[in-house]
Amino acid sequence: MDIRDIARLSGYSVGTVSRVLNDHPGVSDRARERVLAVVREVGYEPNTNARHLKTRSRASFAIMVKGMQNLLFNDIIEKAEGLFAEADEEVRVHFVDEDADEVARAVHLDRIRHPKGFLFLGGDPSNFREGFGQIEAPCVLLTNTAEDWGLKGLSSFSTDDVEAAGSVIDHLWECGHRRIGVLGGNRKVSEVSEHRLAGVVRAFESHGAHFDVDRWYEPCRFSMGAGYEAAMRLLERADDLTAIFAFGDVIALGALRAATDRGLRVPLDISLVGFDGVDVSQYSVPRLTTVRQDAGLLARRGVESLIAAARGEGAGAVHESVPFRLLRRESVLSLAPASATADVCAKGERS
Repeated sequence: MDIRDIARLSGYSVGTVSRVLNDHPGVSDRARERVLAVVREVGYEPNTNARHLKTRSRASFAIMVKGMQNLLFNDIIEKAEGLFAEADEEVRVHFVDEDADEVARAVHLDRIRHPKGFLFLGGDPSNFREGFGQIEAPCVLLTNTAEDWGLKGLSSFSTDDVEAAGSVIDHLWECGHRRIGVLGGNRKVSEVSEHRLAGVVRAFESHGAHFDVDRWYEPCRFSMGAGYEAAMRLLERADDLTAIFAFGDVIALGALRAATDRGLRVPLDISLVGFDGVDVSQYSVPRLTTVRQDAGLLARRGVESLIAAARGEGAGAVHESVPFRLLRRESVLSLAPASATADVCAKGERS
């Protein structure tokens, strides 16, 4: 079995297969997934020559990014690359589609590139449970918690998504909002989305109310375009909403445009809250109220933990929750009497 057989079985050219096996850019996600599926089916492994063995000890770290348009991940990548450089370590960034199998891609890279370790940005728990045991290098997961996944050797650093989402609902509630729509994520493949939605539901219950998931929740990918389309669907279905909570700032920015196109003014006609606290959120009009995840701290804890594990200095898997802040800006309007909530909905920050 050689590369020509993989090309024949996958239906792609030898050149395309070669680029996939060597993890080169310029290959579509569809082609990459098909070639890797054939590689797994037949158990193909590229030949290891002397040159590869010589350079194996000098392998770089790998950052596996799930999703192409997550602005928070861009912030973490930039900070992580700087931290690896400070530690005199090389790093390569690999993007996989939001719906692709990031662990299968890492398994492939582990076999052909032998990186010192993997830093995952986002991840599907089902993919980890199915394929993580095939990865030999140390691994750290950021923005998801793997504490309950039952996987030895996988550390994780994340925001408490349940608590953070609950803080958004509490803030909107204090500002007089009761009909709150929610945008973002895919509960079938995203544990982060499930946790944030659970925080919404729990916060409603704490206020003695019921959150109507079927009517007030609209899933979507993490992109402005997807946020726009999802907001359009949500507002068409529930035109009596007074506020929208988006599970990502990038989704919220798309929703802001959707509201405008429907003739709604933010926040005069409908309030809007995002999640992540990326830099662009403070330059939208109006400035976006959002939950700020600490990208710098997430990157630092993840990189330090991964390098320590690769150097044999780690003390086993670590799972930590990184603090968040609710940034109260201009996109939320108070519907309650001014005397009761003027200070709550004003521009500012709350930990």
